[in-house]
Amino acid sequence: MDDFNWTNLLMNFTNDDDDADVCENLTSCGLACNLEESMSFETVYIPVIYSLALLVGLLGNGLLLGVLGQRNHNWSVTDTFILHLGVADSLLLVTLPFWATQATAAGWVFGTPFCKVAGALFTINFYCGIFLLACISMDRYLSIVHATHMYSRRKPRLVQASCLSVWLLSLLLSVPDWVFLKALENDRRDNRVVCVHDYPLLSQGNVDWRLASRLLYHTVGFLLPSAILIFCYSSILLRLHQGPHGFQKQRAVRVILALVVVFFVCWTPYNVTLLVETLHSHNDTMAHTCLNKTSMDKAMVVTSCLAYLHCSLNPVLYAFVGVKFRHQLLNMLRSLGCKVATTARFQSTGSSRRSSTWSESGNTSNSVAI
Repeated sequence: MDDFNWTNLLMNFTNDDDDADVCENLTSCGLACNLEESMSFETVYIPVIYSLALLVGLLGNGLLLGVLGQRNHNWSVTDTFILHLGVADSLLLVTLPFWATQATAAGWVFGTPFCKVAGALFTINFYCGIFLLACISMDRYLSIVHATHMYSRRKPRLVQASCLSVWLLSLLLSVPDWVFLKALENDRRDNRVVCVHDYPLLSQGNVDWRLASRLLYHTVGFLLPSAILIFCYSSILLRLHQGPHGFQKQRAVRVILALVVVFFVCWTPYNVTLLVETLHSHNDTMAHTCLNKTSMDKAMVVTSCLAYLHCSLNPVLYAFVGVKFRHQLLNMLRSLGCKVATTARFQSTGSSRRSSTWSESGNTSNSVAI
């Protein structure tokens, strides 16, 4: 969890050689006040935000998966990717209560084996989510801009193989969690046990594992996928602007584009903060003062919580932007005995919309998310 969870903050006090070069002990550096203030802030802020993300996210993703289940596996290519995205988001959210518990006075009470499992589960589903968004954007880019179909409903195995490859790659990227995550007692945090990466010190080897982990996350987990998303959707918007392509296509792009915009709004602040902290800890770009330490800790906590809320927002976007998702959600609720009132215009949405010839690859006009 070093690069994705608030426990990364603990590494600044437990496993950094930089602080040792600045001062000889914690008191002389003035870090005692920082640690106490940061702990108080985390104890209040993290459990509240994580609980909110868990409740909203599990409810929203549960409804999303329920709507997809109502279609009896008659999914478009986009729906298949969204199904996997919903599963990844839900599994990531399931880990949040454990990290919220660690933020309290109880600390990490689940032991080292579960520390590795929870950390790896978080990492796997984080990477899976961003890679799936990249897959969706690449499919949309090829079908709209180049009229080339990467996927076809007549070839579902190719879609499933892509999803399987995403999961396997994400599993591979979680190897550092399986190796380095441990439940350790931290005397600087009132002897609390915390789940953190226990990387070897530089003096014990030639590889700075902590820096390597950071660089891997910055490149593979954010910069590269972000470049793909920006390129694909910039090209799509430019193509749509150049000529008429029908309401169906524009509506579909609006939904998926909303997912990408929300992704950047949620994850960019955390990545910028993490990059600043990385540069600071390895290049001394910022003075090691009490104020700077405390400000950085709080910024990491706030921006990471905002990032994790992203997993709760995807279903909300479908509900507010995706017309067909709302229509099928209400149909599902009515089938369960819920009394739901709809306008005549909304009731006619399902019957008035017909599949367009936009993209055989995704048959996006039939997507539950549109």
